[in-house]
Amino acid sequence: MLPVNGRLQFDLSRGELYRHRAKGKGYMEKILIEGGRRLEGTVAISGAKNAALPILVSALLTDGWNTYQNVPELRDVMTINKLLTELGARVETEKNTVRVNAGALSRYEAPYELVRTMRASVLVLGPLLARLGRARVSLPGGCAIGARPINLHLRGLELLGAEISLNHGYIEAKAKSLKGTDIYFDIVTVTGTENLMMAAVLAEGTTTLRNAAREPEVCALAEALNQMGAQISGAGTPMITIRGVDTLRPASVTIIPDRIETGTFIIASALTQGNIKIVSCEPSHLTAVIHKVREAGVTIEEEPGGLRVIGGEPICSVDVKTLPYPGFPTDMQAQFMVLMCLASGLSVISETIFENRFIHVCELQRMGANIKVSGNTAIVSGGKSLTGAPVMATDLRASASLILAGLAAKGTTEVSRVYHIDRGYEAIEKKLAQLGANIRRVQIT
Repeated sequence: MLPVNGRLQFDLSRGELYRHRAKGKGYMEKILIEGGRRLEGTVAISGAKNAALPILVSALLTDGWNTYQNVPELRDVMTINKLLTELGARVETEKNTVRVNAGALSRYEAPYELVRTMRASVLVLGPLLARLGRARVSLPGGCAIGARPINLHLRGLELLGAEISLNHGYIEAKAKSLKGTDIYFDIVTVTGTENLMMAAVLAEGTTTLRNAAREPEVCALAEALNQMGAQISGAGTPMITIRGVDTLRPASVTIIPDRIETGTFIIASALTQGNIKIVSCEPSHLTAVIHKVREAGVTIEEEPGGLRVIGGEPICSVDVKTLPYPGFPTDMQAQFMVLMCLASGLSVISETIFENRFIHVCELQRMGANIKVSGNTAIVSGGKSLTGAPVMATDLRASASLILAGLAAKGTTEVSRVYHIDRGYEAIEKKLAQLGANIRRVQIT
């Protein structure tokens, strides 16, 4: 159906989502950047995609209208809303506000056609099992930045009392009732922690998640669930305790700022010797990134309402190792690598989270970067200027790194496959243009 009363709704009968970026136009666009401009001004950070997705999914756990504010207008958000609609929920959107009512939840299958486009779709597994006692969710398959298996999700659900089977590429889960238990994660998993936390809120008794993820997005989900009447404690620590309740109630939730977008604009100012004030952000979520960027010689000061980032020369080489939160985030590795391309000396970047997260290196090399990769380590020889070139985005954060490289490069950079950037950055080219960048999005003819 078409927009009603100013709201946008989903029409699955025609498979359409009435938003400009959702009609595949990102596949036929590229971003052009003329580098060399100093960025100045103020930029506001959007809501965090990685917080919005599980919080929107949590609406499956209750009846009534849940209201979510500061939701970024992104491809992944559109995909999760479409999946919620597929499951029988009503979804209404208006600018950065989304309302979800799962009172008429009628289906328990997340089809391959939707799950294959976004791995976070697997987050519906826990809530569907808790609410309906049954879930059928397509296996998400591979990913450009690593396998990211969901075996820890499934083992945790089995410990809660679910029967799990794999049939024809689908996870099928059944449970007459879920019972609280002790669950230990062999490795830290953000989506695994979120999935099991949502499953456990309606389980009988108490569930303890050990070696749980500590990311701010996990804390935001726990807070949202508590607003709905859940009893969760310990979020932000390695041990989360969930005391099951019989029912939950609708809530109104504001999505936290996106720490990765914040970090990306910090790097943008550093690369261009800029002077940017970043507002609507949460500096405490970026301690490791701020520390490393300061170590590289960039001035970062906390001001009322945000951060002031002032770039300058020289940029110093700094070694970085990605780690689970509160360590340096893997989602900032590609952006930080661009900064090190301009630094004096050698820097060593070690990737410990995903096995294939150096795909952007080849594209940076096309722009003149001197980077050697061995296994999970990249050695960056800085000090050379970058030059504009046609490059291709391979994943969300790689696309951000190529745009950053274009800002610092001499000449024109053309970034294709920009649908990747639309998955996680809300109107990034417009925000950069407002800061003085010569950047625009154009149709591919």
